[in-house]
Amino acid sequence: MSSEHHLPVEIKLHSKHRLLEIRYEDGACFELPCEYLRVYSPSAEVQGHHNEGAVLQVGKEEVNITDMQQIGQYALKIFFDDKHKSGLFTWNYLYELGKDYEPNWADYLRRLEQAGHKRSA
Repeated sequence: MSSEHHLPVEIKLHSKHRLLEIRYEDGACFELPCEYLRVYSPSAEVQGHHNEGAVLQVGKEEVNITDMQQIGQYALKIFFDDKHKSGLFTWNYLYELGKDYEPNWADYLRRLEQAGHKRSA
């Protein structure tokens, strides 16, 4: 992860399309699907407790964001409609999720397949 500090200048939730759009001061702009944010939540519930390893999230295709709260000058707390609301998405973490979307998403799909799960259309 980069030691740079990436600061957003605009954040828009597109509920109908289940996308969070984030524009950063360096010009980078990312459209992050709610499902992607949910399955890569930085919470211990998703990332694992006490070095237990990440917990594969399944059935999140239709998840949406119901609310967001800025935490200080460093993070966003996201409330999902499946009641998940733990974990703080730092500006840098959101930037990294945007920058690494393609390999992260491919890895998630691979892990789903290995676990025998199929995403609903």
